[in-house]
Amino acid sequence: MTSTVTPDTQTPPGLSPVAVALRASEILRIAAEIRQLVAAGHRIYNFTVGDFDPRQFRIPAMLEEETAAALRAGETNYPPSPGLPLLRQAVAAYYARELGIDVGAENVLVTSGTRPGVYGAYRVLVGPGERVVYGVPSWNNNYYVHLVGARGHAVEFGPEESFLPSASKLAPALKDARLLVLNSPLNPCGTAFTAEVLGSIADLVLEENSRRSAGEGPLYLLYDQVYWPITFAGVRHVNPVSLRPDIAPYTVMVDGISKAFAATGLRVGWVVGPREVVVAMDGILQHVGTWAPRAEQVAVAKFLQAPEAVAQYRAWLNEAVEARLTAMFDRLMALRARGFPIDAIRPVGAIYLSAKIDILGRRHRGAPLRSVEEVRRWLLAEAGLGVVPFSAFGSSDRPWWRLSAGAVSVDDIEAAMDALAAALERLGDV
Repeated sequence: MTSTVTPDTQTPPGLSPVAVALRASEILRIAAEIRQLVAAGHRIYNFTVGDFDPRQFRIPAMLEEETAAALRAGETNYPPSPGLPLLRQAVAAYYARELGIDVGAENVLVTSGTRPGVYGAYRVLVGPGERVVYGVPSWNNNYYVHLVGARGHAVEFGPEESFLPSASKLAPALKDARLLVLNSPLNPCGTAFTAEVLGSIADLVLEENSRRSAGEGPLYLLYDQVYWPITFAGVRHVNPVSLRPDIAPYTVMVDGISKAFAATGLRVGWVVGPREVVVAMDGILQHVGTWAPRAEQVAVAKFLQAPEAVAQYRAWLNEAVEARLTAMFDRLMALRARGFPIDAIRPVGAIYLSAKIDILGRRHRGAPLRSVEEVRRWLLAEAGLGVVPFSAFGSSDRPWWRLSAGAVSVDDIEAAMDALAAALERLGDV
């Protein structure tokens, strides 16, 4: 499967080819639609956002206090473009302590959230026309491929694989590829790699690079692990460098505080990778000013160096997220037991659940629901349920949906599932 980006028909003339051909994020479009409905007074159960509502999830108290203290102390000027030394050192120590990865501060690049890290990796590692391999569903890879003029090679995975990439399906795509992109725990699915599966994929990268000459350049692995601290159900996060230390020269990891500490608005992320890659990324990203705010960098450095505070917050956050996702899963399975065309995969990480609501062809007001987009609009109008289809993550037009736990309470979930059941009961047959 080759990725495509559909032009936005409302793009004004006279812009660059990249701008003309690049479509805005489908996820953000849906989120904007829901904000408008909420502002107009509609009762919406918002399962769309990959974010945390502060009314449900506050950032760590220490992080909040240290940010305010840094502002009061005058930490308001530009930071160094690679990041403050104390934060780079803190990230290296954090990885050694929590993940068992021995990296130096010189291997860390601080960014304004994880998006610049992903873009920077694409920009530095992939040239025009070179191939990028990634699984779908996955987050935004088709857009980044387009932005750097690469060729996307999307490999689709299904519910039987928990939507996670496997070595057997990836292997035929890696010859002559420049970059392989992986993410775990997986957005949009809430599933996560096992050591066996990720280790076998890392072996593919090492085998491919062993066959290449120095003039060909290596196959790099971009590993998005921004959700790694949020795991439950007995699952422990794994990363390629810990599993296969020899892959470190070819691996770029992107990470940050946005998901781990419900701090999406503080805009502190980082890249950990080979020194030469980190330097090259800094050289590009400094020209677009993607460094994180200085006060937040100071605060994050202090917070990461407080293991007890980190552990306490992680335990609370994981428990709260798991409670919400478990409530979703249990209620969906109860609807399935009642005969509704619903399925779900039990989540083990991140803030998402994969749900199948298969009502394509069913009739609403005499007319069949012919597409996933029509089903999405029906769910929003009839049940007040805001969800994102997997088609927004590159999958084929199948009736699977991402439900996020970041902006809802357990009571909200119970009410939403009641509304969904009532709407399904009103729906006509095929």
